[in-house]
Amino acid sequence: MSENTIAIYCVNTNKSIDVCVGATLLEIVEILELTGPNRPMNAKVNNVVRGLNYRCWTPVDVEFMGYDSPSGKRTYVRSLAFLLAKAVYELYPSGKLYIEHSISKGYYCVLKHVGEVTEEMVKDIKTRMEMYVKADSVLKERIVRLDVALHLLRKVGANDRSVLYETAGIPYVHFCEMEGYINCFYGCLLPRTSFITLFDLISYKEGLLIRVPQVNKRNELEPVVKQDKLFEAYKRNLSLLRSLHMDNVADLNWANQNGQTKSLVLISEAMQEKYISQIAIEVAKRYETGVRVVLISGPSSSGKTSFRNRLEIQLRTNLLDTMGISLDDYFVNRSQTPIDENGKKDYESLYALDLLQFNKDLKKILAGEEVELPSYNFTSGVREYKGHTVRLKPHTILVIEGIHGLNPELTSLIPAEAKFKLYVSALTTISLDNHNWIPTSDNRLLRRIVRDYRTRGNSAKMTLDRWPSVRRGEDRWIFPYQEEADMTFNSAMLYELAALRPVVEPLLRTVLPTDKAYSEAHRLLRFLNYFVTISSDMLPKTSLIREFVGGGAFLD
Repeated sequence: MSENTIAIYCVNTNKSIDVCVGATLLEIVEILELTGPNRPMNAKVNNVVRGLNYRCWTPVDVEFMGYDSPSGKRTYVRSLAFLLAKAVYELYPSGKLYIEHSISKGYYCVLKHVGEVTEEMVKDIKTRMEMYVKADSVLKERIVRLDVALHLLRKVGANDRSVLYETAGIPYVHFCEMEGYINCFYGCLLPRTSFITLFDLISYKEGLLIRVPQVNKRNELEPVVKQDKLFEAYKRNLSLLRSLHMDNVADLNWANQNGQTKSLVLISEAMQEKYISQIAIEVAKRYETGVRVVLISGPSSSGKTSFRNRLEIQLRTNLLDTMGISLDDYFVNRSQTPIDENGKKDYESLYALDLLQFNKDLKKILAGEEVELPSYNFTSGVREYKGHTVRLKPHTILVIEGIHGLNPELTSLIPAEAKFKLYVSALTTISLDNHNWIPTSDNRLLRRIVRDYRTRGNSAKMTLDRWPSVRRGEDRWIFPYQEEADMTFNSAMLYELAALRPVVEPLLRTVLPTDKAYSEAHRLLRFLNYFVTISSDMLPKTSLIREFVGGGAFLD
């Protein structure tokens, strides 16, 4: 090895190669001939995700990430969003594009100030995006001082991004440029437009839907899945944000810096309580026609337990007594937990529950018999009995909460007319800016890191290591049933990421650069930098967020 070369260790091939000092990751990809159907989208350089235009000046470990990795897919989707924004900017200069949230296995967008969005307009935008892809244009990434970035962003009317950087106090700004058009995305993009091999843009509801390839079938698009109830839940919360002039995190930061935090917290909490009350009224009506069991489902860290407690209070104001059961208490002993395809314990499986014991207890409870309920010890991994006996009284409704609540197999012995099904999830509606949405899974992951450390003694590293398994379990066991719910409840709070930041940051910083989870911890820490913090002291004792940060009226 000469003084003009450096050694690069490739994790994918388990080999070291010598490359020129300053070689880009894309050049290393070509040297290694990693250009198959799952070509790299980005790479981890010493466990930090970098774009393929990144240059290596010293010896490093490199792990290339394809579309089949969460990180690789994020890079692909970000690049698509960049092309969409550029196409709209050129075709409709007076228009305003909002890329709002994921839905129906795609990404929902709204185009405003252009009149009615017609099929012809959607076709023209897609054609322009396809033109960019065919041209194989270079996506240049730049880092500039804040004052330079503010000038450039204001010049193109990106005031949402300029205010975000100002309120967050970001000294240097990372943005992408293509043929004179600039935009900011909070993570790396693809090096060239030709890396985008498949996409679609279609009309959807009142806006547009970006369609992307399937993870395991790169030559096929994800199917458009019917998610009307989920869409309405998003829409309901977005209406609240618009009424408060809270389009994005910049607006939230500005409000927090100008003495409006208390008002925002109280309004956000009141909105949730109002909808919980509406759900309780509907359940009470159904009780008169035979409903006896309320089933609450949702993915990990959706706040199902706090929601259940608050719903029970509202049901009592509707003259119904309640009996609550958590499915978590019916976990099998940890030694009996099923094993997944990777040889690890599958805590997300339906069969991680003792279905036989649950159904025995459920039948006895509905028959009016006295039953001793179990309690699961998450520290020891053992189900315990502590003499907690229950009996269903007249005018009492049974409330069952857990990730499998809507799975028909869980309550197959209960008639459909006796069940009222609720889906709960943290459907994050506030965006970083008009073109950068916040994934709901990130919101839930941050909640889980805080809760697992506080209540289960798990480090951030442990939670991050297990998260991919949790997400696979949700795709298999939870999301297929979400549209079966009678009503959907959005547990995300307008202000919550600002309140989680001071609690979760110290936990994320304990993840070491040599840990596999470091790249995720690093990404989340960068993301949290955009929020002006809110002290948890400002949260009401009944707040759903107390389930995670502690100090709540229900759980502590």
